[in-house]
Formats: sequence, structure tokens, C-alpha cells
Amino acid sequence: MRAVEFLEYGGPEVLRLVTAEAPEPGPGQVSIDVAYAGVNFADLKAREDGYRVPALPYVPGVEVSGRVRALGAGVTDLAVGQEVVALTQGGAYAEVVAAEATSVFPVPAGLDLRTAATLPAVLPTAYALVHTVGRLQSGESVLVQGAAGGIGTAVGQLARAADAGAVYGVVSSAAKAAHAKRHGYDEVFVGAFREPVREATGGRGVDLVLDPVGGDTLRAGLASLAVFGRLVSFGNASGAEPWSVGQAELAPLGVSVAGFSILTLAAGAPDTLRRLSQQAFAKAAEGAVTLPVTAEFALADAAEAHRLMGGRSSTGKLLLRVAG
Repeated sequence: MRAVEFLEYGGPEVLRLVTAEAPEPGPGQVSIDVAYAGVNFADLKAREDGYRVPALPYVPGVEVSGRVRALGAGVTDLAVGQEVVALTQGGAYAEVVAAEATSVFPVPAGLDLRTAATLPAVLPTAYALVHTVGRLQSGESVLVQGAAGGIGTAVGQLARAADAGAVYGVVSSAAKAAHAKRHGYDEVFVGAFREPVREATGGRGVDLVLDPVGGDTLRAGLASLAVFGRLVSFGNASGAEPWSVGQAELAPLGVSVAGFSILTLAAGAPDTLRRLSQQAFAKAAEGAVTLPVTAEFALADAAEAHRLMGGRSSTGKLLLRVAG
């Protein structure tokens, strides 16, 4: 089979197309003939500095759509040839990938394989940020960093469907602001946001902040919370040193901080991930949320996909076309 791997950490140029042996499913696993693979920021972090990489060489990628190729021992609720989506622990940039059956799902009704490939990592993450970890209530306000990315695009729509009082976004350019406003956001701030948020909320602050950036951006988000507000950290795109927060920062307004990682949840609580994913996919099947594919690349051009995402100019979802 063809696969994209890297032998060393570095820029997009370290990605190379190779011929490899197709994986066989172990007990409780399935193998999948991949149609499309999603491109996520976690893939760039893996390539750059070894994020969640157990050993080299490594095939990146954590989400696919395709058809079941073979079943491992003990798998009874899927069938060979069935169209599925899957969240993987790596290996998705390939013509065949093996995945735990607990993180493999039938393609939601009414969706084709291309559209379905946008779902496995992004939509359950967005759903958890809004509903499960973020616990957004009707009438509450939310502030979302990276509002024009894949997760941000989904969060805006889910928050609007949840009857949020106001949905605010933060992006890095006017073009990204326009994209976010088409996907559920009431107001979008370009660059600095702390003072504009206070102004937009009459000095109150927001009830929920969702932050994948970390560092100074996370601190500014914490300072943008209303009384009893919540912040959910779900990434560290800034590469800042690990942060800590304690009673001195939280107690004055009774605010709280939580964290979320879908890949960690998949590894540690697969049954919870399964329930969460099923709830999230139902929103896509209902038409409550859509993730626009804004760029598609051939598998051999994975480096170009990484350059586009790494340049921070992309919006929506990026895909690799493997056999779609």
C-alpha cells in the first residue's frame, strides 16, 4: 500500500510517500480501505516535535472515512465492505489503516465518504466543548479561539443550535472573520480580544471560553470570563510552556478551568468516546452542523496540506484524497 511517513521531525518536507505493508487487524480491531483522511493540527505537531509519536518512522493522521477491509477477532457489529468513519491513534495517511472497533462508526445516513471524513475528530471534539465539558446553557455567551478552523466552524453552529445568547470568535485575519460569521458567530475579533470582549458584553465577560492556543491567549481568555464562567483548554498551539492556575486566579469570580483531548479520551475511556461520537454524528445527520471542505489534496501532496494549515491561512476542513 501507499502511505505518507516521516523518519525525522521537521517541516513539511520531511513527509515522504512510501510503499508499506498493509496492517492486519488485531483482536478488537478492524482494518479500513481509506477513502479520505482528515488533516488536523495534531498531525502537524506530530511531524514538528513528536506529539503522541511512539516511534519513528511514523505515519500521521487520526481520522478517516472508507470501507471495512477485514475484521479482527471479536468484532461482530461491523461488516466487511461497510462504509465507516474512524478515529485512529495514528496511521491515517495511508491506503489501509487499522483502528480499534470502538472508535469505528457507520457513516451517518445521508452523508458520502468525502463529507463523512470531516467528522471523526472534529465533530465529537466540538460537541464535547459545547455540551459535555463546556456545559453551555441556553442564553449563555461563548468565546471561541480559532473560530474559522475545523473545530471552530463546528462549535459556532453547535452553539447557535444550543440557543447561545451570543457567540463570539477570535481569528487572525479579516478573511477568517468572514468565514466564521457564515457559521454561527455573532461577532468576530481579529487579533487582540480581551478589551473588545468586555466592551461587547457591557463589561460582564462571557460564560464560556474555548481555547486551543494556550499561553498568553489562555490567560487573556481566563480574564475574559464572567462571574462563575468556565474555560476549556483543548490544545496548546502556541507551544508555550505548561501553565498552571490556582485558587488565587479562580476564587475571586468563582471561575473554573477544564481540559479536553479526544485522543486521550479514546485511549482511556473508549465507551465514553463512543457515546459522545454518536451524539455528535446525530447532529450532522440532522443537518444542524456541516463542515465545509475548503481544500483537498492527493495523498502524495500531504506536505502541501501541512504547509497550508501551518501557514494559518486555512479555514474549515482540509482533506487528503486517498481513494475517494
